Amino acid sequence: MRGMFRVALIAGCAVLCAPILAIAGVEEEVIALTYEQWAADMEKDSAKALSSLADDYTEFNFQAPTRIDGKKMAAKMAEAANQADGGMVLAEMLNPKVQVYGDTAILTYNFFGMTKNDGEVTPFLAKSTRVYVKMGGSWKLVHANFAPVGGGDDD
Repeated sequence: MRGMFRVALIAGCAVLCAPILAIAGVEEEVIALTYEQWAADMEKDSAKALSSLADDYTEFNFQAPTRIDGKKMAAKMAEAANQADGGMVLAEMLNPKVQVYGDTAILTYNFFGMTKNDGEVTPFLAKSTRVYVKMGGSWKLVHANFAPVGGGDDD
């Protein structure tokens, strides 16, 4: 009798814990995708950096006055940025949180980065949101919002 109880208890725990373990795996995956994108950005490899973007990707950022629509437009902007001397030399994610809803994962975090231009290293802070959707078995970034924090006259 005890053996059957143990089997039932273990089976019950497995059923209840499986969704939690799956969510933890999703958290790790989308956070890793973000770090991979940053590494590619620092290498100025825009094709690799944009490989996880959905074709209909959208973005709000502090540089563009309107929404950026589509992976093609994001690629044009990335290529233009890669022409400049210097660039990002450090990217770090602080306080990450991933919320998972089926095939959708929302990653929010505080960004801490450093850029180097003309020999000068400048910190860059932002509040960031990335929305991923599982498409064809892989996570694709469908929307991002990057809002700078501090350092400006309007802050």
